[in-house]
Amino acid sequence: MRRAKIVAPMLLLLCACSTVQVGQYFDLEAFGAKVQRGVSTQADVRGWLGAPTGVGISVESSGDRYQQWTYYHGEGHLPSMADARFQLLQIKFDQAGVVQSYNWSGEPK
Repeated sequence: MRRAKIVAPMLLLLCACSTVQVGQYFDLEAFGAKVQRGVSTQADVRGWLGAPTGVGISVESSGDRYQQWTYYHGEGHLPSMADARFQLLQIKFDQAGVVQSYNWSGEPK
């Protein structure tokens, strides 16, 4: 019982000072310097960034369909997360697996 009284506050203290991280870090600036719309392929992107966090389909208002890869990374310190940072990258590929467009938001590390 006494051990539980000591361990519980220690765990709370550790959790309160912990860093929370989601996704996998990637370098937005390096990606932007390498990628070429209409030239870079899925293999290129996978080589630069690794496997995407998510894969889906994007349908444009014109009816064009693209495979969309998503990468994200976020981190911050508990408990307030006031210093939290998040970055998101979405890449659209045509049917041949060539980059047609991309967008990103957030702050590079």
